[in-house]
Amino acid sequence: MNSSISLIGINHRTAAVEIRERFALTDFCAPETWAIPRGEGISESLILSTCNRVEVLVVGDGDRARRRALECWAKARGRTPEELEPYLYQYQGEEAVRHLFSVASSLDSLVLGEPQILGQLKEAYRKASACRAAGTILNRLLHKAFSVAKRVRSETGVASSAVSISYAAVELAKQIFDDMSRHDALILGAGEMAELAAMHLVQAGVRRIRVVNRTYARAEELAQRLGGEAVPFGQLFAQLAETDILISSTGAPEAIIHEQDMRGVLRKRKHRPMFLIDIAMPRDIDPAVNTLDNVYLYDIDDLKEVVEENLAGRREEAVKARAIVDEETAAFLDWLQSLTLQPTIVALGERGRRIVEEELARTLRRLGSSGPVDEETRKALEIMADSLVRRFNHEPIAFLKERFHEAENPEYTLQAVDTIRRVFDLK
Repeated sequence: MNSSISLIGINHRTAAVEIRERFALTDFCAPETWAIPRGEGISESLILSTCNRVEVLVVGDGDRARRRALECWAKARGRTPEELEPYLYQYQGEEAVRHLFSVASSLDSLVLGEPQILGQLKEAYRKASACRAAGTILNRLLHKAFSVAKRVRSETGVASSAVSISYAAVELAKQIFDDMSRHDALILGAGEMAELAAMHLVQAGVRRIRVVNRTYARAEELAQRLGGEAVPFGQLFAQLAETDILISSTGAPEAIIHEQDMRGVLRKRKHRPMFLIDIAMPRDIDPAVNTLDNVYLYDIDDLKEVVEENLAGRREEAVKARAIVDEETAAFLDWLQSLTLQPTIVALGERGRRIVEEELARTLRRLGSSGPVDEETRKALEIMADSLVRRFNHEPIAFLKERFHEAENPEYTLQAVDTIRRVFDLK
C-alpha cells in the first residue's frame, strides 16, 4: 500500500448548516464507531467534525483510498456517496497537505485567525490516535500542522486583533484598564451577545462580574455559568456606582440609561473612569452620556469599525501566513518523498553486509588452512571489508539522493529507485 495523502470534506463555504449537520461525524470517532476503517486501500485516517466543517484525511492508495473514505463517510450517516458529492471538495498530495496546514492556521476558517480550530484539530488527532487510525505519516503530518499553526501565530498578526463585536468590546476595555483583575464588570441583559462579551471578560481576568436582567431567573442562569452574581433590575443604578465596565445588550425598545442617570452614578464614584459598551439594537444607552467626563461609551457601530479595520489587517497578515504554509508544505513533502528512498538504502546496506560476511568467512577459512588467524588480522580484515562495502554503496546511494533533491516530479525518484533495485537485484 502506498503513502498517498487524500482529503475530502465539506465546510461553511460548500454546504449549508443543515447539510453539515446531516453529514457530521461527531458521533463516529470512538474506537467502536470509527467511521473510516483500515483496509481496502486505506492505511491511516483522521476525522475532523466541527460545526463549520467535516473533513476526512486518509493515507493509502490514492483514488482508491479517497473513494473508499467517501463510501464509509456516507454509509456512517445512512446516506449514499452521490448525496454527499455535490457539496464535496477533494485534495490529493501537496494540495491536501497545504489545505490541512491552512486549516490548522485558521486561514480557512469562517473568521480568519480564530483560535478554536487548532484545539479541534488536536482533539481530532487524539481520537484518531486512540482508535489506532493514525500511523507514521499522519503522526508526522499532524505534528507538523501544529508547528505550522504556532509559526503563523508567532510570526504574523493573523490572529492578533479582535474580529467579533463582543471580543472587540473587551479588547477596548483592556486598553483603558491595564489590569483587569482590579476592576468590576456588570452585564445588562442575558442574551447571546451579552453572554459572549461576558465570557471574554471572564477570560480577561476581570475581578468580579454581575448580571442584571428584567427577568431575574435569566440573570441567575447566566451568572451561574460565568461564576458571577445576579442582581435585581431595580438595583441597576446602585450597582453601576460600583462598576468599572458595563456591557449592555437588552431587547428594550428605547434607552434605559440616560445622561442624568450617569451624572448621579459618577458623583457616587467620585468621577472614577467608566467604560460603557452598548451592543444593543436599538441602543440601551443615550448617546448624550458620551459627553460626560470620565465616561467612555462605544456603541455597535463604533465596534464594527474596529472589527472591519482588524479584519483588513488580518487579511494582510494572511499573505505572510500563506507563505509560511507553502514553505512548510514543501518541507513535509520532502520528508514524505524521502520515505521512498529508505527501503532501498536499507536494502543496499543489508546486501553489502551479507556479501561481507560471506567473503570474510571464505577468506578466513583460506588463511586458517596454514594456521590460526590472530585476532588483530581478523579485525583488520573486517574493517577493510566494511569500508569496501561503504565505498561500493556510496555511488548508488548518492545517485538516489541526487535524483530525490533534483526531481520536480516524485515519479522521477520512483524511477531512480526502480533502476537501483533492478541493477543490484534487491527484492
